[in-house]
Amino acid sequence: MPKDDIPPRTSMTQTAGGPPAATWSQQQQSSIFRIPPPLKRVFDKFPLVQYGENELPLRASRQKDQHVLHVFTTLEDAKKGRPSFNPGCLKWQAYLNFSGLEYSTIPSSNHGSPSGILPFMQPAAQAKESSTIPDAVPSNKLRKWATTQTSKATEESEDLRYESYASLVNNALRKAWLYQLYLHPSNASLVHKLYVAPCSSTLPVQLAIYHQLRDAAESELCKSSYSNTVSEEDIIRDARSAFSALSELLGEGEWFFSQSQPSMLDASIFAYTHLILDEELPWGSNGLATQIAQHQNLVNHRNRVLDQYF
Repeated sequence: MPKDDIPPRTSMTQTAGGPPAATWSQQQQSSIFRIPPPLKRVFDKFPLVQYGENELPLRASRQKDQHVLHVFTTLEDAKKGRPSFNPGCLKWQAYLNFSGLEYSTIPSSNHGSPSGILPFMQPAAQAKESSTIPDAVPSNKLRKWATTQTSKATEESEDLRYESYASLVNNALRKAWLYQLYLHPSNASLVHKLYVAPCSSTLPVQLAIYHQLRDAAESELCKSSYSNTVSEEDIIRDARSAFSALSELLGEGEWFFSQSQPSMLDASIFAYTHLILDEELPWGSNGLATQIAQHQNLVNHRNRVLDQYF
């Protein structure tokens, strides 16, 4: 399960801009992946077990001569260094690219990560003749690790408003992404393609996985709501306001806060704007793309990052 998107308590391995018309109850009833009540009762009583952290995948030992970033991706996209389809992974891809680090990507899952969360970096061996593989670097240590690997590591703005704008991304945009991808019934097939089908070809297991993904997304959104319910209207309104504020901040500049090179904030925003605007993702409903399209400088920012760093 994409734990950067959805809380870690779930048991799977690792968004004109109007709101979707269906209500939450209608979405629940209309989903083609809704688990039949008898089967749901079985999984509620005997839920999938979340196991402890795994050892590093054996395939990592075969790539000692280069840094390898384990992300949600496909084999084809990994070979070509394309952006991950997961915003949490894509943020770090962009940041490492900004820093000028050379690495390859490999498809992985949260169960393949020592920390239980993607992405993670498997650093190259320090000496070619060395048979020792360095310890994996989890996502919460990637930034510090990058500064030890390159002098081009990006620096963050010291503007006092930085944390406020970063919060817009980590809250408003993230919630809109969760809602549009996991809870909108028209995007059930996209969730199935990205996160369900790669895990199992067995229908009952697929149904259980999808059920847990939706429940985890709903739970995450409810926790951030004063009424403890999913409010489509509030989520869409907050996303619209966030895009407007970020567009105003960027203005006519190339990078946020007028920095000379892109920073983590640029990477975080790109991680959402790119995936929302990505025409290769088979969205069933994508109202967020219409919202972004109203801010041409955000579209240009996304294209700039894509063209220069991928």
